[in-house]
Amino acid sequence: MAKDKLIGVDLGGTTIKFAILTDEGEIKQKWSIKTNTFDEGSHIVPDIIESINHHLDLYQLDPERIIGIGMGTPGTVNRETGTVTGAFNLNWKTEQPVKANIETGTGFKLTLDNDANAAALGEAWKGAGNNDDEVSFITLGTGVGGGLVSNGQLIHGTAGAGGEVGHVVVEPNGYLCTCGNHGCLEQYASATGVVRLAQDSAEEYVGSSKLKQMISDGDEVTSKIVFDLAKDGDFLANEVVNKVAYYLGYATAAISNILNPSAIIIGGGVAAAGEFLRARIEKEWTKFAFPTVRVSTRVKLAELGNDAGVIGAASLARV
Repeated sequence: MAKDKLIGVDLGGTTIKFAILTDEGEIKQKWSIKTNTFDEGSHIVPDIIESINHHLDLYQLDPERIIGIGMGTPGTVNRETGTVTGAFNLNWKTEQPVKANIETGTGFKLTLDNDANAAALGEAWKGAGNNDDEVSFITLGTGVGGGLVSNGQLIHGTAGAGGEVGHVVVEPNGYLCTCGNHGCLEQYASATGVVRLAQDSAEEYVGSSKLKQMISDGDEVTSKIVFDLAKDGDFLANEVVNKVAYYLGYATAAISNILNPSAIIIGGGVAAAGEFLRARIEKEWTKFAFPTVRVSTRVKLAELGNDAGVIGAASLARV
């Protein structure tokens, strides 16, 4: 029987998402389980193996039809050895032999990559990238991640740090970043970065503003609240959104000027602000983009939502 099915696994700190797809990238089945990070994350890989084997039985899927498994994971992935280090949100304290264990437990070949890279591949293949070979992806969540696809391949760099767009410096001598540098994009455009900008801006602002009032009263302020207030016409909230858009426009133009992708795609929780944010980013991006880039690269919103990770992970197994 012809091999025509892919398995995609998107490993996250709270949920593990799974999908069985055709080799054309169409999802046929999908399910998820909770991530059990107890006992230094020692249950995670056995849970993945058990869930895959159980669902293949459940769907009565002939193992001979499976091309392979692709998986996106937090942390640093050694693609040669198939090991993962630094996945602290999974409670993995030491290097994990993920590839060897899953291949032994399922009998299928496993291809591993970083979770942001997997999401980038998903958007490039079946989402806003329209299956183009030149696509850059930036995800705005609790942090800022990214994946850069050039010539149809992910850019990994010499040590696997290619595509760390969250650490493009947008404000020299700015906020201290968790990486140890100052002024990284992640400190301004992540969900926490937006709130921090709002708090700092509120201190300096003397006019009337619901956002300033909320911060002064000690109310909880989230990035969504900032964007919602901006949409409602709050002056201070709009100033904050304009700053975020400036930093994102600056960073995405720098990426665009180096790679000239067909699209620079913006996804993640913060991007749920939609066209309201995208249009402002594009306005700033246009100021910094090289003339040829300005007319050939498009600033777009991600289209796949939560499915980007499993679709992109599955695409890793196509190779």
